[in-house]
Amino acid sequence: MKNIVITGASRGIGFATAQEFLSNGWFVVGTSTSGKVNINDDNFLSIRLNYLNSETVTEAVRTIKNTHKKFTVLVNNAGSARDVLDDPLDIDLLREDIAVNLIGPADLTSRLLDQLDSPSHIINISSMASSLCEPVEESWNIPAYKISKAGLNMFTKTMGYQLENKGITVSSFDPGWVKTDMGGEDAPRDTKEVALELFDLANRKVETGQFWLHGEKRSW
Repeated sequence: MKNIVITGASRGIGFATAQEFLSNGWFVVGTSTSGKVNINDDNFLSIRLNYLNSETVTEAVRTIKNTHKKFTVLVNNAGSARDVLDDPLDIDLLREDIAVNLIGPADLTSRLLDQLDSPSHIINISSMASSLCEPVEESWNIPAYKISKAGLNMFTKTMGYQLENKGITVSSFDPGWVKTDMGGEDAPRDTKEVALELFDLANRKVETGQFWLHGEKRSW
């Protein structure tokens, strides 16, 4: 049985991804800020993780290590997007989004490196909003979120280089516009569709340090 850690597993993309891996016979550790995930399965372990509370990060790492399992995949999915559309950059929100979307995943990943198998795959859930080569859209003007996710992409590239010789692939993943609390009901993509793409990416041998959308490398 293969093992995976998925942060932010209580809803949206994380919840659908946890269900997808469970249905394929994986053991899944899923985190949420409350520690509760509405999944009842012998192969699922729910733990509390809140990147704005350092004690929960320490406890989550301890719990994961106490499973005495090696993990094949780590999906850094938990994130924050608290901008108000079209407002100027709010520094307090920027600090929070960077803490949750960049520093938190980087901290957790670094602490769990010894628990990752070889080969293994770290997948950082990024966003189409993080791309530096696309114009800023009025309908998607959320600067703190964009800046934090662009930083996450650089984390992917940096760690991809550092871990390449250790059998660990690092990827950023663009889920597209998805029906979630953030994406809204008008979004064209369903979370189950995204979960299938994530499962495929996690189980393919791909070039490390790249940004993926619909199974293809996309521009940064």
